[in-house]
Amino acid sequence: MSWLEALILGIIQGLTEYLPVSSSGHLAIGSALFGIEGEENLAFTITVHVATVFSTLVILWKEIDWIFRGLFKFQMNAETRYVINILVSMIPIGIVGLFFKDTVEEIFGSGLLIVGCMLLLTATLLTFSYYAKPRQKENISLKDAFIIGLAQACAVMPGLSRSGTTIATGLLLGNNKEKLAQFSFLMVIPPILGEALLDILKALKGEEVAGYIPTLSLVVGFLAAFISGCLACKWMINIVKKGKLIYFAIYCAIAGLVTIACTLLN
Repeated sequence: MSWLEALILGIIQGLTEYLPVSSSGHLAIGSALFGIEGEENLAFTITVHVATVFSTLVILWKEIDWIFRGLFKFQMNAETRYVINILVSMIPIGIVGLFFKDTVEEIFGSGLLIVGCMLLLTATLLTFSYYAKPRQKENISLKDAFIIGLAQACAVMPGLSRSGTTIATGLLLGNNKEKLAQFSFLMVIPPILGEALLDILKALKGEEVAGYIPTLSLVVGFLAAFISGCLACKWMINIVKKGKLIYFAIYCAIAGLVTIACTLLN
C-alpha cells in the first residue's frame, strides 16, 4: 500500500465512520479498486479505526470529561448510569469478538457482493428510522442500550453502517436524537481500542499480526482518518439533530446497487 492510497483510504474512513454510509464497506470498495489484499486491508482498517476513536475523543471531550468527573464521585448518578449503558452495549460486540473473530475476518475478504447487499440493508434501516415517529424518550434506557449494542454487533458486516445501524435503531426506539448520536460514537471506543490492544500484544509476543503495511502508509492513513474524522463527527451530530438521514439512505441504495451490478458483471 502506497502513502497516496493510504491517504485516500484514510480520508474515506474518517468521513464514513461517522456518516451513516459504512466505513467498512467503503474501505472494502476502495481497497478492491487499489488491489489491496484482505489481510493487509484488515491491518490498515484497525489503524484508521483507532484514528477515528481519537477524533471522537477530541470532538466529544466535554461529554467524556462529564462522564469521568461524575464516575469518580462513586455514586449512582447520571454519569455512572451512562457508563453502565456503555458497558451493556458492549456485551454483544464482545461476544462477536471473542467467538466469531475468524468468521468476521473471512467475511471481510469474501468480495464486494456482500458489501452491496449490506449497503442496501443500511439504506432500508435509515429509511425506516426517517419515516417512523415513535414517542420520544429523554434518556437511553438499559434495555435500549443493549438493543443498540446488538445493532452494533450486526454492523461488523462490511457494508452495514455501524453509525447508521446504531442511530437508526435508537431512533426507532424513540431516543433523543442528539444524545443518541453522542452515545453511538462513544460506545464504539472500547471495542476498537480493545481490538487494537490485542494486535499490539500479539506484536509484542512476536506473533503474526494480520498483514504488513509500510510505516509511512500507516502514519499517513492514521492522520488522514483522524483529521477527516474530526470534521465528520461534528457534522454528523448536527445532521442527526436535523433528521436528514434520508439523503444517506438514498446514497447507500445507489452505492449498493452499483456495487452489486459491478460485481455481477465482472
